[in-house]
Amino acid sequence: MQYFLDTLDYKNTPWLIILLAGAVGFVISAILIKLIRITAVKKEWRVIRAISENLTSVLYFFIPLVLTTTVTKAFTLSHTGYEWTHAISKVSLIAVTTWLMTRIVVIVEKVLIEKLDFDTEDNNYARRMFTKIKFIKRIIIILIIVIGVSILLLSFDSVRQYGVGILTSAGIFSVIIGFAAQKSLGNLLAGIQIAFTQPIKIDDVVIVEGEWGRIEEINLTYVVVNIWDLRRLVLPITYFIEKPFQNWTRNESNLIGTAFFHLNYGTPVQKLRDKLQEVLLETPLWDGRSWALQVTDTQEQFMVVRALMSARSSSQAFDLRCIVREKMIEYIVAELPDALPVFRVEEVKNEKLGMKN
Repeated sequence: MQYFLDTLDYKNTPWLIILLAGAVGFVISAILIKLIRITAVKKEWRVIRAISENLTSVLYFFIPLVLTTTVTKAFTLSHTGYEWTHAISKVSLIAVTTWLMTRIVVIVEKVLIEKLDFDTEDNNYARRMFTKIKFIKRIIIILIIVIGVSILLLSFDSVRQYGVGILTSAGIFSVIIGFAAQKSLGNLLAGIQIAFTQPIKIDDVVIVEGEWGRIEEINLTYVVVNIWDLRRLVLPITYFIEKPFQNWTRNESNLIGTAFFHLNYGTPVQKLRDKLQEVLLETPLWDGRSWALQVTDTQEQFMVVRALMSARSSSQAFDLRCIVREKMIEYIVAELPDALPVFRVEEVKNEKLGMKN
């Protein structure tokens, strides 16, 4: 290789080297990408398919730059006047390598997510892992970019101290950032805590600020809650560390729904209990685990009857509660009208002797 480089014309050599290395690298890239796409046709090879969808564009640049950087390095050992060609090639290679590493992280993320089963009735484990994978991916990509920029700066003597500073002055940098952006740092640390302790996960059903919704996004500094009427509630991620909230699906998706009825004391409770069982058996929304109908309170004018029923998810529990209310009210009105609450008002006439009308 060195003998070949020494025999070339100095004036045209840099451009000839770049063209030859680039052309050879492009041909190698094209062949490799073609093989990847042919192999990715097989459905069972998920990794190859993910590589085909996310890495092929990077390879068109990466392989030619590897060859170009190698050849220019060998040439500049004996011809120092052309070191600038190697510098340009090296900078481009570092940038493309950083790009390549981020795409590899994305590929790993997609392969791991494809293995998760979100279609099961209780997909709690899948949603927990999905949340961790997404958050860890963002952290790794940020680290790759920081390291890539640092290596880029370390490649040049004139700015090497800046690269060293990025890698070695994390303590000072953290102090400065801590004073300048305490709120953002708090959100970031809260995000890391949530990613591993997981008080919330993607698609969890929560009640926050009096609103019912699902966790739609968990980012580094904020969380997006999809409210039932399609509004989006955006909250700082520290909210879920510092304030109480309801998480209906933290450990499992199954829920117990309730429906309350205010009825007269003379209501035959057993008939209502039989009717509730009949309603539950007729609807697929009931998961068959548990149900009950009980008198839970007594008021001055009526008693409170509570119906309990279990469902596979929060959305099904909501629909099941609505169906139970409708069917039970229809039954009470049609079959047990005396069970409807009646408010009695007693009028007492006070007549005073000697009072004239």
